[in-house]
Amino acid sequence: MQIESKKVIVTGGSDGYGKGIAKVFHEAGAIVWITGRNEDKLKKTAAELNVKYIVADVTKTEDWDRVFAETGCPDILINNAGAGGKIAPVAEQTDAEIISTININLTGTILGCRRAAELMCARKSGMIINISSVCALYAWPGWSVYTAAKAGLAKFSHGLYTELRPHGVRVSCVTPSWGQTNFNHAACISGASENPELAKKCTAPEELGIIIRQLVEQPDHLAVPDITIQPMIQDISPM
Repeated sequence: MQIESKKVIVTGGSDGYGKGIAKVFHEAGAIVWITGRNEDKLKKTAAELNVKYIVADVTKTEDWDRVFAETGCPDILINNAGAGGKIAPVAEQTDAEIISTININLTGTILGCRRAAELMCARKSGMIINISSVCALYAWPGWSVYTAAKAGLAKFSHGLYTELRPHGVRVSCVTPSWGQTNFNHAACISGASENPELAKKCTAPEELGIIIRQLVEQPDHLAVPDITIQPMIQDISPM
């Protein structure tokens, strides 16, 4: 796929990975919309990057309807929106906290994919990229609900790939680990959030954007269903 003039939606695009992805695609000549819940942050980022923005909560069906009403059928949907939720043992979480974590990390993405899939299949082209997490591959105390959501997202992406492949639509699940984002601080990730020099060696938002751009630019007859990005400074043992 040639990115120039293609329509791209990046959810959770006001900062972090989403902002880096939006920047890379805009610089490649795409028409980019970023979405998010905080209008002030979206306005600031949209002005900085010279992209469009739509205030939208991925967990709300009516917001997804507004996004697609404004953009029409996107060529590329990048589902980046997500949040760690409450990082604590499941016994210490409320039902509302658990449901919120699942909704923003899994259900919201599925809602967007449903709409994009219908439009892209009718057009016989397009690409959906879902951003998962290394938590989908491993287990750490306190991360069980977030892990369940991201693992669910990975398997959903596999299923969606099998459904859309016959229609010429590609689906990729991108699984990053430590990044140079506010997530490390919000989730109190030891090491990455405490050591500035260490943080510089984590995945930068624009670096992830470049990797995703390269996925899109692969020949249309080839697909990369899964890719994991692992900073060399992060020790996961055993792998």
